[in-house]
Amino acid sequence: MDYAELPLPPELDGFVAAVWTLSANSPDWIEHEATPDGCIELIRRHTGRSIWREEQPALFVTGLAQATAKLRFSGDVSFTAIKLWPWAWHALGGAPCPGFADGWRGIAADDPLTALLPETGDPVPGLVRAFDGIALPPIAAVRTAESVAEITRHTGLPHRSLQRLFARDFGMPPRSYLRILRFRDALIEVQSSADPLADAAAATGYADQAHMARDFKALAGLAPREARVRAKGPFV
Repeated sequence: MDYAELPLPPELDGFVAAVWTLSANSPDWIEHEATPDGCIELIRRHTGRSIWREEQPALFVTGLAQATAKLRFSGDVSFTAIKLWPWAWHALGGAPCPGFADGWRGIAADDPLTALLPETGDPVPGLVRAFDGIALPPIAAVRTAESVAEITRHTGLPHRSLQRLFARDFGMPPRSYLRILRFRDALIEVQSSADPLADAAAATGYADQAHMARDFKALAGLAPREARVRAKGPFV
């Protein structure tokens, strides 16, 4: 399975976490698990078939996940996908995140969102145009925050207001979302570096390696050492 991420211009920082492609070349069906990463994913399947609980259409969007999603692909599958931060998804008119958390929904052919993922060509220029003139909201500070108190300082929202905002727009408490983002950073660190796992834990804000291992088990279903060997992008 070939997974790659396209380079992104600075104009998309804070709106788009990644644009990725995936293709397979196998005579058999492929089973993988997608890990939680705090993003909404708009996905176009160019060839083959894909199943998450049920057969998926050619264009669909996946919601915020708090556990791994068990996926099946036909061996001839190919995808292009956009990872959007939740506030970016809402800025484009996307449906409220709590409505399809830990799930997916199809995108109708006449939905304006289809223009973000053309059947052919690079979607990045269109994304730059789509976000032109849209300002990053204060909640985008959650990407680099280490605590709920830090989010409160960045947004200026009282704790109760912040809780209501996350319930409405994310479908989970701030602390749960921060946990997912820390795990996401740790997975990237574990995949991209051969440094000791204790160093990866320290670099991504874990108290120790054991704490990181518990999150890997809970959110990815495997140990960090296994993820280092098996993971391809967000797939294990």
